[in-house]
Amino acid sequence: MEAVRIVTGTAVPLDRSDVDTDQIIPAEWLKRVERTGFGQGLFASWRDDRSFVLNDERFVGASILIGGPNFGTGSSREHAVWAIMDHGFQAVISPRFADIFRNNCTKNGLVPVVVPPDVGRQLLDAVEADPTLELTIDVDRRTLEAPAIGLTCEFPLDDATRERFLEGLDDIGITLRSADAIDTYERDRRPAWAN
Repeated sequence: MEAVRIVTGTAVPLDRSDVDTDQIIPAEWLKRVERTGFGQGLFASWRDDRSFVLNDERFVGASILIGGPNFGTGSSREHAVWAIMDHGFQAVISPRFADIFRNNCTKNGLVPVVVPPDVGRQLLDAVEADPTLELTIDVDRRTLEAPAIGLTCEFPLDDATRERFLEGLDDIGITLRSADAIDTYERDRRPAWAN
């Protein structure tokens, strides 16, 4: 996982609530054996509709996805996070994330930014009105800013998750921090069969 300190860029306003992981990445895309290529399947069921926001050229190249309330519900497929990241998003903003989806985000390097419902609505409306609106998410300071509309707010991020992002640590990286202690334990432990 790569370290994430600041995400700055434009956003895609996905003005839908209760978006579940099957809508994010439909089940037929789960047959892949690698973690890449899922971006093509992101919201695949909705992308046939020419008016769907990801088909709107005004939002091409956006690095932040803004969702409505209750984003990432449903099954615990990690593929949903992989698809969002593979499409090019580095952060996702919503008034509420499903717990498993949020945890999958933090373990893969996708910054989940929880905002109050009124801020979520303000951002959706502002980005729809001006697709060039730039947002800045500062993981170190735990802030979200949109200077052009005078918006600054803090978002919750526990210290361990903040450190995970700042240091670029996935679960394996966290375990490897204790490699010397693990090696010592393995070297010095008494085998079970030696009793």
